[in-house]
Amino acid sequence: MSRLSLLRATLGCALYVCAACGQSPASPSPEPGAAAEPGDPNAAAEAPEKKRRIAVIPKGTTHEFWKSVHAGANKAGAELGVEIIWKGPVREDDRDEQIKVVEGFIAGGVDAIVLAPLDDRALVPPAKDAAGQNIPVVIIDSDLQWEGRKSFVATDNHAGGAAAAERLSALLEGKGKVLVLRYQEGSASTMKREAGFLEALAAKHPGIEVVSSNQYGGATTESAYKTAENLLVKHRDIDGVFCPNESTTFGMLRALSDAGLAGKVRFVGFDSSEKLVQALQEDQIHGLVLQNPFAMGELGVKTAVAALDGKSVEARIDTGVGVATHENMKEEAIVQLLSPDLGKWLK
Repeated sequence: MSRLSLLRATLGCALYVCAACGQSPASPSPEPGAAAEPGDPNAAAEAPEKKRRIAVIPKGTTHEFWKSVHAGANKAGAELGVEIIWKGPVREDDRDEQIKVVEGFIAGGVDAIVLAPLDDRALVPPAKDAAGQNIPVVIIDSDLQWEGRKSFVATDNHAGGAAAAERLSALLEGKGKVLVLRYQEGSASTMKREAGFLEALAAKHPGIEVVSSNQYGGATTESAYKTAENLLVKHRDIDGVFCPNESTTFGMLRALSDAGLAGKVRFVGFDSSEKLVQALQEDQIHGLVLQNPFAMGELGVKTAVAALDGKSVEARIDTGVGVATHENMKEEAIVQLLSPDLGKWLK
């Protein structure tokens, strides 16, 4: 007997036995999408809809800036019914750790990634890997040299640097010696701020001399403080200072205070924290260029979800910039940027 004949005979016997026992062979499953009949024993309970998981990866997790980004992301997650998974390196110079975080989320199968890359080149390969796994990537804060991102949600950093130059020039009445304490190489956002500042001075304010613009503060306030100390030893006769982010601004503030120069040297920094706001109030800092990190986190997540839904999203979303001074720091719009209420979203 052939194998096919044997199979038919076996199946026939099985059906005969079922019939003899008063049982029917199993009913065929309903067509996909077909409504189950009431009381149908084959009707499976519908599984609850699984929440989408959005990974939000900051440059670091210590600075106040990233707490605002986190709060904004949580707000968007609550409104859209998605799960926000927040994870990033502790230090803002740990590229390898950030790469591992991205790779871990890809392996874990998140639905989308919102990334603030530490390096505009080093994070390109893992971002490409995510896209290759059909995980949309939205970049926030600092751009990548990669066209595969769904959107770039950030401050116009070049314009922010130019705004800092205008504020410092006004304080110095268009003349004097200034220095720039840079952040770190590879950080696209701060590099653009530094460029915007220097280009605006060169183009519009020839009476201001930049005596140093090639020193980097690094990723922490401590490393920025040490670099600032060395700069002030070499350039005690400066009239003004510009720093492009929270950690360099605070490091420079400490160094100016230790040198007895706080309040005497005109000082414009970037971003906000409790201590920087206090220094602005006390006229030790004379201008803070402010981003909107809360909006960055919120819009980053909303844009990622829109991309998942197949909606058209803008390639570039500008989250705005403002300049806080001692004179305007009590205005409502500036207060919201200087000291946002994050408690509701960071419980």
